[in-house]
Amino acid sequence: MAAPKAPLLGGAKKEVSLDEAVFAAEVRPHLVHEAVRAELNARRQGTRAAKSRGLVAGGRSKPWRQKGTGRARQGTIRAPQFAGGGVAFPPTPRDFSLKVNKKAARAALRAALSDHASAGTLGLIAGDSFEAPSTKQAVELLQGWGQATPTVVVASEDEETLIKSFRNLPRVLVTVPAELEVAHVVWARSLVVSEAALPLVQGRAAS
Repeated sequence: MAAPKAPLLGGAKKEVSLDEAVFAAEVRPHLVHEAVRAELNARRQGTRAAKSRGLVAGGRSKPWRQKGTGRARQGTIRAPQFAGGGVAFPPTPRDFSLKVNKKAARAALRAALSDHASAGTLGLIAGDSFEAPSTKQAVELLQGWGQATPTVVVASEDEETLIKSFRNLPRVLVTVPAELEVAHVVWARSLVVSEAALPLVQGRAAS
């Protein structure tokens, strides 16, 4: 099987060979699903809450006597059926986090990257392609590549010129290798990785 390759954008047309262990790995949908679900759950704060009838203030005495009024018997105006009363089965703060083994998380990232590599939606970009921040140049580069959006651009933290060029584009997410998630890669219709960030991405995904 030939080694996977990705085009180098923004310069002379050439292709760069990729690490087979990372970009030609077996795609395991169930691992990708587990990783994405865990990452999305980790973003949830879990602070939603409401008061039950036992937590609402007031309502200690019966609103009317037990018999003789013609109305249904009631014990407190803080019951759920009253305005201002408590909530029946209220939501309480909870932790939504899910545990995913490190090996499974790395395998999921390899699968997501391999899917882009096999589909031809993975491109590389040289860090010196931008002498100064230029959103216009970034737009022209993506349009010349011709891939669909949304696009995720992965650059190293010290590539400020590259980051500033892409970060204001609509439907483009710019991130660094340390913060790259499987959910980002799955969400993207196309993926752009700088040459400086490529070894870092491969290091995160390597088994």
